[in-house]
Amino acid sequence: GILPAPLATFLEPASLPALRDRIVWLPEPGPWRYLADPFGVRRGDTTHVFVEAYDYRTRHAVIEHHAFDSALRWQGKDTALTQPVHLSYPFLVEHAGETFMMPESCRADEVALYRAHDFPHGWQKETVLLRNIRAADATPVFHDGRWWLFFTMVGERGRDRRELHVAYADALTGPWRLHPQTPALVDQSGARPGGTPFVDATGALVLPVQDCRGTYGAAARFLRFSVLNPQEIRCAHLDARVTGDLLSPKLVDGCHTLSACGDLALFDAKRVTRSLGRYAIDLQRQLRRRFGR
Repeated sequence: GILPAPLATFLEPASLPALRDRIVWLPEPGPWRYLADPFGVRRGDTTHVFVEAYDYRTRHAVIEHHAFDSALRWQGKDTALTQPVHLSYPFLVEHAGETFMMPESCRADEVALYRAHDFPHGWQKETVLLRNIRAADATPVFHDGRWWLFFTMVGERGRDRRELHVAYADALTGPWRLHPQTPALVDQSGARPGGTPFVDATGALVLPVQDCRGTYGAAARFLRFSVLNPQEIRCAHLDARVTGDLLSPKLVDGCHTLSACGDLALFDAKRVTRSLGRYAIDLQRQLRRRFGR
């Protein structure tokens, strides 16, 4: 969804139900598919939104691009980036007159930076920032004179739902150094990155994170860094907790990503449904894998 309000609006979750009628929703993705992880940029009168587009039939996701006009009327969609590995969390960075994307590609064991050679298309890999690492939801931000990268690590027993890792660099393209304090936080209630960092009124950096207690992406929270430098990290959660039911009476099972696009806030909310059709889909996928069709 797109809410015509600043991202900081979500710091007051009690105000969100009154804003529901202002939300513009992306079109339904169709059966056995979902959209998640929205990030956007504006170009003239057009708002470009990039999302993870997942298909349960293939258990694979690509990055999809949706365009909206100045009145936030949907103009169409296309596939922006596809790879042999699953892609998600298409974090966008505008830097030095260029537009970059840092999609999650943890199954490739890397954090890669892509540049748009013909925006909103023509995405080509610019460089690999971190190698031989299964990082998820890598979130870069330039703050206090250097680049910071927040991410979680994919591993056994739901490691990616409870650990916040941090790296820093003098330039976006690196070299990147892991912070000596990493993981900076181990907490299932809000460690995995979940959106666009921003600076609060005190000058402290605030990072949206995912509350994964009970289920993955159950809610969004905010992590405030009172100290963030190459030697030390101190952070604490703010009181705000954003759940899906605050945004939609139907999508009550979670809120997973909060991002900023100028004075617009982008988010996702979810509902979980169960269907016997899942068994037919699993069988079809197994047959295709076995017989190569």
